[in-house]
Parts: sequence; C-alpha cells; structure tokens
Amino acid sequence: MPSLDIVSELELPELNNAVQNTQKEIQTRFDFRGKEISIELNEKAKEIKIVGESELQVENVFAMLENHMLKRKVDIQSLDAQDMKASGKFIHQIIKLKDGLDSDTAKKINKAIKDSGIKVQAAIQGDKIRVTDKKRDTLQQIMAFLKEQQFGLPLQFNNFKD
Repeated sequence: MPSLDIVSELELPELNNAVQNTQKEIQTRFDFRGKEISIELNEKAKEIKIVGESELQVENVFAMLENHMLKRKVDIQSLDAQDMKASGKFIHQIIKLKDGLDSDTAKKINKAIKDSGIKVQAAIQGDKIRVTDKKRDTLQQIMAFLKEQQFGLPLQFNNFKD
C-alpha cells in the first residue's frame, strides 16, 4: 500500500554554509568596518546568535542571513527570532531553529488532513506523520494540499513508497 512520511527536517550543512557566507559578507561590508559584529551557529543548541553594536546592525545581519538561506534553498520558516537584548555596549539576538515536528504541529497537520475531505489514513509516529492510501494519486493530492497550508515550519515529504 502506498505511503509517505511528512517531516520537518533542517538541513544543517546548508544552514552552516549560509551562516559562513553571512560571516564573509560582514567582513567585506563597508558600513560594518571597524565594528564588532558577529554571527555564530550552535548546532547542539540549535540556535544562531547575532551580536552587534546597534539594533540596526543586528537587523541587517539577520536580513543577510535570510538572503543567504534563500540562496541555499533553506526555508526561512525554520527561524524563530527571539527579542533583542542589550548587554553592555552590545545587542544580542538569539534565533532558535525549528527542527522536527512537535506534537502540537503534528496534531494540526493531522486535523487539516482529516478536514480536507481527502480519504487517507494519517498517523502520528514520533516526529513524523505517516500517510497511507490505496492510490498514490491521493497521496499526491495530500502533498499538494499541505504545500498550500501554512503551519509555521517547512514540511518535507519523504519515504514515498508504492
């Protein structure tokens, strides 16, 4: 019986490349010369930390990061920017990374599938949702339906079996 898995996975190597490209751009920008501005990725804590001397600089670095993520085809919905905090002469911003389906989002997706009127079986299995049906065309309808919806994080469809 055909099935597919709905997941939300973050491509850490591509994200790491986007952060490194942002670091390079910070070093070459004229308006950042002589300023103490940094961006770093903490893969274990799944967060990005931006430090700058003003809020405008931090916002510019965040915009540069989003731009580099789009170039690398990493969905910017996976970013959850926290409030900026002042510490001494620096402004810090932590950006949490959304990786994996939490139970609330999985329930919302499952409810959306049931409310769509498309007759499939959907089951939450940890950090993924397994969708099965007799026809693969129906699974493709579910994929198209979910791509139109907004759940606040990027969705990928993998493990498609006939």
